[in-house]
Amino acid sequence: MTVPHSTLPESVAARFSIIAETLAERRSCRAFLPGEVPRPVIEAVLRAAQHAPSWSNVQPWHVSIVSGAALAELIAGFADPDIDRGPDLEFPQRYDGVYRDRRRATGWQLYDALGIERGDRAASAAEAARNFEFFGAPHGAVVTTERSLGAYGVLDCGFFVQAFLTAAEAAGLGAIAQASIASRASFLHTRLSIPKSRVVVCGIAFGYSDLTHPSAGLRTQRAELDDVATFL
Repeated sequence: MTVPHSTLPESVAARFSIIAETLAERRSCRAFLPGEVPRPVIEAVLRAAQHAPSWSNVQPWHVSIVSGAALAELIAGFADPDIDRGPDLEFPQRYDGVYRDRRRATGWQLYDALGIERGDRAASAAEAARNFEFFGAPHGAVVTTERSLGAYGVLDCGFFVQAFLTAAEAAGLGAIAQASIASRASFLHTRLSIPKSRVVVCGIAFGYSDLTHPSAGLRTQRAELDDVATFL
């Protein structure tokens, strides 16, 4: 991807290009190779993400990294039909207007890539269920924040998740942030010993991307600058 940085000073153009291209190349990975990521690589990504900004530098995030047998147990627990359902944080009530349109467009792009016909509810449900298998990733992360910090603690975790995803991309990993995992908050509190004083924000599946999967070439569209920014 060509990044427009010709107007930048030469002293910063190269650095800007690296950051901009990493952000542009990042995608939500939905298929992974089985091999685990070496612990030092995971720690390097986490250390990089630690530089995310936060309100008054409180750094409210905590990440539970789940791998191997622990991840298998988590996935098995998600499959229990009697599992408690419900998030710690209220999910969006609805998607209206342009937000609904963007969401639908992304969904149809994914289904087209996977060969899922419109109206095939069984196939779309099966694909949605892969969220609770971490899309076959060898590692899962569960991000939490202190309940008492309210919306700003959640916002800070958003900064951390973005930093983690960008660092993972730069490290040659695939990753996907998962709101769906947060819909099983009670189970996660129990299984991962997450204190009730904390709230589950989201999950992240990560590992080495399976580039042969049909979804590997999927790239979602971004809104035009005029749609998201106003210059006064």
